[in-house]
Amino acid sequence: MDFETYQNKAKKTALYPNVGNNFIYPTLGLTNESGEVAGKIKKVMRDKGGVIDDDTKIEIKKELGDVLWYLSQLSTELNLSLDEIAEANLQKLSSRMERNQLHGEGDDR
Repeated sequence: MDFETYQNKAKKTALYPNVGNNFIYPTLGLTNESGEVAGKIKKVMRDKGGVIDDDTKIEIKKELGDVLWYLSQLSTELNLSLDEIAEANLQKLSSRMERNQLHGEGDDR
């Protein structure tokens, strides 16, 4: 599946207040779901010696799917295409790699 197909299918499942004019809801959802991914990883470090077993991988996969959904919805609310976002990100990273600037801090390196 490509990002455009995903984004189009995902927006059909959006049920929250003022869909189409509410970037706050998917932003909060994205933050929440990202935290759930981090929490599962934290528990792997605490309880499983840093080893991700198959069951944990399945649970993390589910949470990453939720992250993707909220990312998609936020992008849709902002009239941005996930395909364009992905392409721009790879161009940015490629430029940084060519300039040996992958390490460090700041958006404009």
